[in-house]
Amino acid sequence: MLLGHPNNESTAGYLANAYEKGAREGGHEVKRMNICDLEFDPILHKGYREIQALEPDLIDVQNKIIWAEHFVILYPNWWGAMPALLKGMFDRMLLPGFGFKFKKEGFGWKKLLGGRSAHVIITMDTPPLLAWLFFGDTSNEIKRCILGFCGISPVRLTRIGPIKTMSEAKKERWMHKVTSFGNSAY
Repeated sequence: MLLGHPNNESTAGYLANAYEKGAREGGHEVKRMNICDLEFDPILHKGYREIQALEPDLIDVQNKIIWAEHFVILYPNWWGAMPALLKGMFDRMLLPGFGFKFKKEGFGWKKLLGGRSAHVIITMDTPPLLAWLFFGDTSNEIKRCILGFCGISPVRLTRIGPIKTMSEAKKERWMHKVTSFGNSAY
């Protein structure tokens, strides 16, 4: 489980706590990571021409992904995408030989992280339907281009918003719903 918000004291952080609580109550083993607690350089200084050595925290994230049968990621939608720090983690960590392997001849690749499912929970300040109507499917990056590219399937998505104007009663309903997701490892 990965909290991709750089602040643990955020709505995404509280939802991550709810998911983790539900998962533990459901008898599931949880290994949680908070992006703000990880120490790594999120920048690919030379692109993929020269692979930077991975910091211990990125190696730990890789090991937890390999261990997981179900990978849960919670993050806010900022400017139609995930926070830069989270994207930088994926850029640095999902390397050829870990997440995928290109074929030597022809086009294509081998997806090395198959056999896992994922649930991505995205918070946003815009109502999810309006965001989709105005900007399209901003979850394609995480669902298809990152997780799907590496073989993680199915990838379920839950979009929650508008966070800024959400009533306390509705926030509480979402907390219960996310707790139930964890309980059933959904």
